[in-house]
Amino acid sequence: MTQLSNRHAPHPVDSIFIDRWSPRAYTGEAIDDASLLSLFEAARWAPSANNSQPWRFIYAKNGSAHWGDLFALLNENNQRWVNRAAVLIALVSKKTHVRPGETVPSPLKNHSLDAGAAWASLAFQAYQLGWRTRAIGGFNRDAAPEVLGVPEGYQVEILIAVGKQADKSVLPEDFHEREQPTPRKPVERFIAEGKFSFAE
Repeated sequence: MTQLSNRHAPHPVDSIFIDRWSPRAYTGEAIDDASLLSLFEAARWAPSANNSQPWRFIYAKNGSAHWGDLFALLNENNQRWVNRAAVLIALVSKKTHVRPGETVPSPLKNHSLDAGAAWASLAFQAYQLGWRTRAIGGFNRDAAPEVLGVPEGYQVEILIAVGKQADKSVLPEDFHEREQPTPRKPVERFIAEGKFSFAE
């Protein structure tokens, strides 16, 4: 198992969970269709409540006709580094589901959770293929549905940048210190047997 400088797993876990992190520095290399479809294929197999599969992905490759629309949704700070990504993806979730045996849609309480599972699957597949990903929450959530043509009943969750990792020197200097893997809380901080017993 690979050990990054500020990451350590005291319990056995596959190295991909430690080695994968979310850089901002990208080379600007284009992504081929086969690789991109492989990411979405991995997302397809994520678990979901009632097999509802509420995730939807809207993407634009850098330089394509739709790139500018997605890019313009980003806040100014994120635009400073996303400009070198290969593709920008919007993750959208469907908020209702027609359950087996029913004909009328009912609220899907887990739509965001299930969409998150699809995002994680996409991120791990990207890592396996040599691509890197970063989820982005800093974008215009009010404008996103109209810009992306998202109808009522859906929620735009996050934007996702995908690219080949570059040295941090390609980033504006104020990003350099943050361009490194982040640590995680120890397991003991977020598990409890039987009842909630956490300090924070």
